[in-house]
Amino acid sequence: MNLATDIKPISYLKAKTADALLYVNESHRPLIITQNGEAKAVIQDIESYQNMKNAISLLKLLAEGEKEIQSGNFVSQDSFFEKIEQKLV
Repeated sequence: MNLATDIKPISYLKAKTADALLYVNESHRPLIITQNGEAKAVIQDIESYQNMKNAISLLKLLAEGEKEIQSGNFVSQDSFFEKIEQKLV
């Protein structure tokens, strides 16, 4: 994060919305908007947002898998592939 370019007051967003959108779309870096000196919002390009959502979804699946393993609710890889092969025949 570059504080000089990635954090802007809300007055900047009001005055230069098109520039802000151009910045986030070209740099793929989020723009943090402040109000009264406090961070209040983040503007992000759609591609980076989608990538972030996908990463979060994958992390949730991994966490669920870890819980299943810890609770003993799993089958071995060999057993799994044997069942798949039986269904394909």
